Amino acid sequence: MSEFRVTKSACCVVLCLLSLTATIWPQRAVSPEKKTARYFESVRNQPLLLMDFLKQMPKGADLHNHLSGAVYAESFVKWAVQGGLCIDRATSSFVAPPCDPKDRPPASAAYQDQGLYNQLLDAFSMRGWFPARESGHDHFFATFGKFGLAGGGRTADMLMEVRSRAAREHLQYLELMFTPDGGGAAGLGRQLGWNDDFGKMREQLLAGGLENILSQISKDLDQMEATEKAEMHCGEAGAEPGCAVEARYLYQVLRGIPKESVFAQMLTGFEIASRDPRVVGLNMVMPEDGYVSIHDFNLHMQMLDFLHKLYPKVHITLHAGELTPTLVAPEELFHIRASVEKGHAERIGHGVDVMREPNPVALLKEMARDRVLVEVCLTSNDVILGVSGNQHPLPVYLKFGVPVALATDDEGVARSNMTQEYERAVETYHLSYTDLKKLARASIAYSFLPANEKAKAQQKLNADFAEFERQF
Repeated sequence: MSEFRVTKSACCVVLCLLSLTATIWPQRAVSPEKKTARYFESVRNQPLLLMDFLKQMPKGADLHNHLSGAVYAESFVKWAVQGGLCIDRATSSFVAPPCDPKDRPPASAAYQDQGLYNQLLDAFSMRGWFPARESGHDHFFATFGKFGLAGGGRTADMLMEVRSRAAREHLQYLELMFTPDGGGAAGLGRQLGWNDDFGKMREQLLAGGLENILSQISKDLDQMEATEKAEMHCGEAGAEPGCAVEARYLYQVLRGIPKESVFAQMLTGFEIASRDPRVVGLNMVMPEDGYVSIHDFNLHMQMLDFLHKLYPKVHITLHAGELTPTLVAPEELFHIRASVEKGHAERIGHGVDVMREPNPVALLKEMARDRVLVEVCLTSNDVILGVSGNQHPLPVYLKFGVPVALATDDEGVARSNMTQEYERAVETYHLSYTDLKKLARASIAYSFLPANEKAKAQQKLNADFAEFERQF
């Protein structure tokens, strides 16, 4: 009986001590971030709830986005109708008037003929693509020539569409690739011709009409943004959500055209980025496996090296490694290293073939050390290259500490969006909520915004995450 009293007394003492401890040191409350992470894990295997979570989640920036490729096919049909264009039935392309009812009907005929309308949407995007009939690579790159005519003079409309969609996806910043001179620099390069002396060729271009092209670019950007601001009512009561999405531009150089035109475009990109803060850098576009792209690749790197020395503050991001062994010969799988070491790329677009480059582990360590970010486009790499799942190097980049940001590439052509890119990353690579926040933050940290604007963008992203997490 006495033992029982002692035991009972001891228990009472322990309970009192535990109660006192809980009073003095209350349990730490679970942070909003951890609550959000718990909810994320609870919906990881429920696709519809996961999609809704990711759509509402702040996603920072889209750093790899081709402006014309970001526009949906339906818009090009509408603009073709408004512009009085015709449809070449045989090629599913827009062509200039005159039209004829049989083989070249007016674009408006697509609104009365559902079959024709479907034919156009399929031709302008990956919507109707069947792998057994045509490679994704060929179908994708053929779309631009089919709808291109309808996009003439519609840059402001394209920007409005892309910024509005980005707002719905909870993005705050875009770096958009396009050629704002409409081919003027390329034409000047053809006119003046090639010179093996890069310095003399630069002088000839600047003296031969490039100054006028540069001046016109800024004027056109002024007009384009004024139109966009007016139509979206930016700065007014009831402004459209897209007004809140900041946009900057990357001058795109066409790597598949003659070398004199490539140099002229490169020089234009470096010059305009030095003069107009809206153009934050340059990139090279067109299929990386094209004949000219392959044949002149090393020459292009020499051009970039030369111009980088003259314009060291201009940012460079390059498509590199958007290749597979089925597209090119094995000895051509070296573009990522060359783009970083010779082309001075601060970011790489795609980087799919990294493990097939010479000494890939050393390359990965170099990219991690030098903080070369990879713009990863999962949907694009799947439909164009057929690379997905464990064949995609995203986990490899993450393993080696290479900075990564997800991007859409051409969301209109691919019929995708940034939410889908995050969905693919989560479902395929089992990324955590913390991983997703790192990807979003990297998209701002490695943007080409000036330091003061980047700091403000980072603050906004943090505030957006804090607000997002409060609901959980």
